[in-house]
Amino acid sequence: MSKVISSHAVSVDGYITGREPGPGRGLGAGSMLFDWYFDGDVPSRVFDGFRQSEPSARVFDALASRIGAVVAGRNTYEDSDRFGGGSPHPTARLFVLSHRPAPEITERQTLITTGIADAIAAAREAAGDKDVALMGGGVLTEGLAAGLVDEVILHQVPILLGEGRPFFRELPEHVHLRLVDAVPAPGVTHLHYAVER
Repeated sequence: MSKVISSHAVSVDGYITGREPGPGRGLGAGSMLFDWYFDGDVPSRVFDGFRQSEPSARVFDALASRIGAVVAGRNTYEDSDRFGGGSPHPTARLFVLSHRPAPEITERQTLITTGIADAIAAAREAAGDKDVALMGGGVLTEGLAAGLVDEVILHQVPILLGEGRPFFRELPEHVHLRLVDAVPAPGVTHLHYAVER
């Protein structure tokens, strides 16, 4: 069965955006959370235009090649300018989880308003034997609370942003993680955790 994973760039103090994210401002001013996508010599095999360090490219491409569908929260969708009507992944279908209508959804995107379990089920069907990626702190928190997440990958960037949108939200109980791998790379450390049940 496919896995449900979350793979996010995050600051050391736990933010996934810079200050004042939003439509037209992207993921906020001065976040620098994604510099490692472009500051290396190794081109990504999955994402055109990405050039990373060798360790980052190895980790990133291995993860990106696993993804068959993406579930994004409404804030992530809006902050990312609706992904230009497509998806944040070059080949994966996008499912947008929202509790309010989104008339701007395109035929290449699917709006799910009935909760995280339905969003993940629809994404799993579209992904086939590939994995489902969750984008956004709210979506990840809902998925963890429902016991639907298998892996959490943090691309931890050595910066303290001091403000922005926090990654993790309030959970109803503890979630135990087991470190699977830690890969240091220039400008980022890739931390791969399995969710223990």
